[in-house]
Amino acid sequence: MLKEQLVKVFSLTKPGMLFQYEPELDAFLEFLIWRFSIWVDKPTPGNALMNLRYRDERAMETGVKVRTGLEGPGLTVAQKMWYCIAMIGGQYIWARLQSFSAFRRWGDSEQRPLARRAWGLLQHVEGLYKAASFGNLLLFLYTGGYKHLIERALRARLVYENPNMNRVVSFEYMNRQLVWNEFSEMLLLLLPLLNLSTVKSFLYPFSKDKSSSSSEDDSTCPICRASPALPYLALPCQHRYCYYCLRTRCGAAPSFQCTRCSEPVMAMQRHGSVVEHKTHSQ
Repeated sequence: MLKEQLVKVFSLTKPGMLFQYEPELDAFLEFLIWRFSIWVDKPTPGNALMNLRYRDERAMETGVKVRTGLEGPGLTVAQKMWYCIAMIGGQYIWARLQSFSAFRRWGDSEQRPLARRAWGLLQHVEGLYKAASFGNLLLFLYTGGYKHLIERALRARLVYENPNMNRVVSFEYMNRQLVWNEFSEMLLLLLPLLNLSTVKSFLYPFSKDKSSSSSEDDSTCPICRASPALPYLALPCQHRYCYYCLRTRCGAAPSFQCTRCSEPVMAMQRHGSVVEHKTHSQ
């Protein structure tokens, strides 16, 4: 959310100016969130919505009296600093390393052996980190302990801040968002599959009465609304079309209906020539 608002500030500047500084922008916003939340013993905006806070699990192992399971001190200064270095600094350094190695093309076979070895090392490190993150995710789903590797390394666990606090986010709003998202995705999936000419032909009889259709000018093509340069007749209704308009519609929809009378087009005939079935190849 903060990034979207900040990007809007520079919307009138030179396009692509912020793209080369995107890692710095992300790190700056993450640092601001860390400075005014975790550093001052407050939850982040997302954790505050879920009624969560960080607790030092090392202190719980020293015999602190537990009554509800939510007791325990917050993070120490060292934990906060290491959290900032690992989460913010680590992500920034990794993003810059990836962009620099891709720009320098370390993975190309034409590069020096040192560059290729560095590229291979980066790929191995990334693979090991993803494997460790996946293992940590399985442990989190089983035990509910630490949702991130850095939190596990620092022994910083998320616990409820107030056991009697109600959920901040309204279920009604969430349900509306879910319904709208699913509806929009369904429309994006179905609209490209609809044949607009078929829909238009189906609705055409209901949009005009017979008197208006009979008075319509038959000298123009009903598809492109122009005088046919190469006139063809749709059979059996014998309404006149442009050859390319009629051939395209018949090829796109085998059950194409005449846009004037909604009668199925079984064949096509050149004006003053023999019949040409629409199933023939062009």
